This record gives sequence, C-alpha cells and structure tokens, in this order.
Amino acid sequence: MNRSQFLRLMTGGLAGALLAGPMRAASAATAEYDFWFTRLKYDSGDWDVDARMPANLITSLIDYTNLRVDPKEHVLSLSDPRMLTAPFCYLSGHKLVEFNPAERRNFERYIRNGGFVFVDDCNHDIDGLFAKSFEAQMASIFGAKAIKKLPKQHAIYRSFFVFDGPPATGFELNGWGDDLVHDYLQGIEIDGRLGVLYSNKDYGCEWDYDWRNKRFLAEDNTKFGVNIVMYALNS
Repeated sequence: MNRSQFLRLMTGGLAGALLAGPMRAASAATAEYDFWFTRLKYDSGDWDVDARMPANLITSLIDYTNLRVDPKEHVLSLSDPRMLTAPFCYLSGHKLVEFNPAERRNFERYIRNGGFVFVDDCNHDIDGLFAKSFEAQMASIFGAKAIKKLPKQHAIYRSFFVFDGPPATGFELNGWGDDLVHDYLQGIEIDGRLGVLYSNKDYGCEWDYDWRNKRFLAEDNTKFGVNIVMYALNS
C-alpha cells in the first residue's frame, strides 16, 4: 500500500465504517486538503519545540507546489487515534522519549499501515537523551537493526528539489551539539517503504524563525522540508 492509498483508506471507505464519530468528523474537516501538518505530542518529553517551524514549511508548500495545503498546524496526542488519519506527522524534542502503551500502539499501527513520521532531534546530538531514548523506543517496536542510514541516492533527495544529500544546518556548522556535521539521515523501512525519517540535524530549529525574515535568506532553507513532504505523500 502506498501513501496515497493509505490516505484514501483512512479518510473514507473502510475507515468510515470503522472510525468513531470524532475521527470521522476530523477526516471530513481535512478532506478538502491534500496535506495538513500534524505535530505529535507525547507524555514523556518536550514535544512543543520549534513552534514557528510549521508555518514556514506550510508557506513553502503553498509557494512551490500545487498541493491544497491546510494553513494551520494540527497538534494531536500520539495516543489519540485521530493521528492515524494524518498524511504526515512530525515528532521532535530535546528530552526523554518513552512512549506509554497507547502511544506505542498508535505509532506502530500508523507506521505499519502506511503512515509517515518525520522525527527530528533538537539536540542535534547522536549521544543526547532524545537520540538515545527515541532509538531505544524504535528498537523495542521494530527491532534492534530497524534504523538504517539512508544512502545519498535515496529518492527523498530528488522528490521535488534536487539535493546531493541532507543539507547541513547552522547548528551543526557552528559546532553545537556533538560538534559533528551529520552527512546522513536515518530511517525505518517497512516492506520497502520509508515510514520513519529520523534526523539528528535539528531541522526544526533551523526552520524556526519569524516568517518575515525568510526573505533575507540567500537560499530558502525549508526547501528540503518540501522534499520530505512530497516524498511522504507520493511514496
């Protein structure tokens, strides 16, 4: 099942018979859009970082693509079954990631059934608390070797704009975090389909600025975010 089939399934057809009233209402409210940004909140950590990032990414999707984009960020608990209807989810933070049973159940169900989660470590540190605890959660759900480095030839780097690998962030280049420039992203594939995109590069904070300052950038740094979304919707 590709992402488009997943979305059609979860927003209509079989889902109409299976989902409770509030979920059907949520699906109907978003049916006019091709994309809506869903941030996942979870009980254990600080999920509400980089508050201005979604607005910048949403603006770029409107500017560069023909998608019908919901202009609002949606925030849902990972334990809320409504997140299962989202075409794309974002999860981030600096602190501990330790899913409760409902969060774990929804995360696994969503990924195994065709969903896509972009996970960004705001510590930009492979040895930090977020990285270690999130990776432990993924190992417990999908297996110890589930997270793998993505090759620079991966389709996500050509899904809209063309990149020769993951763009560096100012936080890495300034020597914060682990003092490394991570020249790779990681992910979890299910049946050959990328379901989790995992970054230690802190794209969330890189794209977290007042939208009025975007015009001063020599190059729009949210373009790679457009690639992520377009890959998520079309793979």
